[in-house]
Amino acid sequence: MNIAELQKEILKLKKEQDVCVLAHSYQTREITEIADFTGDSFALSVEASKVKNKTVIMCGVRFMAETVKLLSPEKTVYLANPVAGCPMAEQMDKDMIAEFKAQNPGVCVVAYINTTTDLKTVCDVCVTSSSAVKIVKELESDDILFIPDINLGTFVAKNVPEKNIRLMHGGCPVHAAVLPKTVEEAKALHPNALLLVHPECVPAVTEQADYVGSTAGIIKFAKNCEGSEFIIGTEIAIASHLAYECPGKKFYPLSKELICPNMKATTLVDVYNTLKGNGGEEIILDDETIKKARVCIDRMIELG
Repeated sequence: MNIAELQKEILKLKKEQDVCVLAHSYQTREITEIADFTGDSFALSVEASKVKNKTVIMCGVRFMAETVKLLSPEKTVYLANPVAGCPMAEQMDKDMIAEFKAQNPGVCVVAYINTTTDLKTVCDVCVTSSSAVKIVKELESDDILFIPDINLGTFVAKNVPEKNIRLMHGGCPVHAAVLPKTVEEAKALHPNALLLVHPECVPAVTEQADYVGSTAGIIKFAKNCEGSEFIIGTEIAIASHLAYECPGKKFYPLSKELICPNMKATTLVDVYNTLKGNGGEEIILDDETIKKARVCIDRMIELG
């Protein structure tokens, strides 16, 4: 089958089986075209909780599929490609943070949603890149440990200077690899373009940006801005998607190295095989884990 034929078969199968397909914004175009919803990890989880479909397929990485299961424990949730993980989500474990909390009573642990479910069970509140600043500002505690992304944590600390925000060394290896020199080169090539950057990039990069925000924020800014040229400082798929959606504007990836191998691990064939019952992996979480991990998720929803 070619791509169009495979897409047609997937659309047919998911309709027959009453399956909802979710695609993170970093997925390839051929996957987002067959998805019911495309967006960032938490937005997808919320959409999944609203739909009537009893089965959901996540085209993204493992922690995203786990978040869907946390918000919709009654649904059957599949990760389309079982090897699609997230290095940032796996950098810290539950025991490490539980030990920190024992040694630092009273410190509020704020977990970026890009963490494992197991780690979320010992955290106080969860945040997304778009809600982190708002939620940290609203927390009663002034003493905070922000995990795992040191760059997003630095961005939050800069915007909430009244709080004592502690950080640990962790983060997205893809975003963190972008250097200030890369920004200079991109601006030299496209002097009229605005630079839109994700806060997972290092401070020396975000400080040069015209806009710093989440993936959804970058997309919204680019669509609504009167400017016609943009350098996109996040996963390379976003520049591609924006070029399709805004044909009158020009979008340039900040770096050709901004490619997440875990996001690109999922293929259209993976979605097809999951629907056929000979691919994907069902996400199984026990009731106690769901109960404990939901505490920080529910707190995020309350504050965000």
